[in-house]
Amino acid sequence: MKPRDALDNIPYARFLDVGVEEDADGIVCVLPFRDDLVGNAALPAIHGGVVGAFLELTALVGLLAVGETQRVPKPINFAVDYLRSVGPRTTRGRAAIVKHGRRIANVRVVAWQDDPAKPVAAGIGNFLL
Repeated sequence: MKPRDALDNIPYARFLDVGVEEDADGIVCVLPFRDDLVGNAALPAIHGGVVGAFLELTALVGLLAVGETQRVPKPINFAVDYLRSVGPRTTRGRAAIVKHGRRIANVRVVAWQDDPAKPVAAGIGNFLL
């Protein structure tokens, strides 16, 4: 299954309008900003649940990009580190597969907004393939 097809079949990915871009380093997931994604209007900042879901979707896309599976990997566990306030701008994320076994994969994800050197959130998780 191709990453774009998987995102089209995941209702929450469609709701968030998560997209996929490619650059010289590989696949980048894109979370466009919308006013209804703001969780803290005083900052304003995108809701942490949206950021966590985006990181998990980015990990899935990273796995699907390298795998030959027709199934979407199932998350076993996923931890999120919120590093900075996620402001009202487009957010991008990239996955790095730490270990890809026959049944389980470990994936790290980093999300940023303007500068990849200044991540806004990071995550790591294990997925059942």
